[in-house]
Amino acid sequence: MAAGDKAAGAFRTIGEVSQDTGLPQHILRYWETRFPQLRPLQRAGKRRYYRPEDVALVRRINDLLNQQGYTVRGVQKLLMTEARGVPESAAPVPVAGAPVESSNLRTIRDLLARALAQA
Repeated sequence: MAAGDKAAGAFRTIGEVSQDTGLPQHILRYWETRFPQLRPLQRAGKRRYYRPEDVALVRRINDLLNQQGYTVRGVQKLLMTEARGVPESAAPVPVAGAPVESSNLRTIRDLLARALAQA
């Protein structure tokens, strides 16, 4: 049965997640060592089973790293601040030179304007 044939709440193997996201299995295993929030269930023989929330986190990490230009360390900090409930404005910004959406630029501009006004 293919990953697309499973129910939305069904667990996925690492192979299914890899095929579904286009990410190699070794990258998924590496991310488990770097992001403590990513903890798929492990059964006998160390076989991994990803819950729907694990798959969503994989997609989010992939987007942050490969689309938004964050570094691994930047994503770690972002996930940690979110876990602590810190507002997103205090979260790290993407790597220099990475594409930035205009809405993000406006937010940064507004933050800088407020900081200058307070100085």
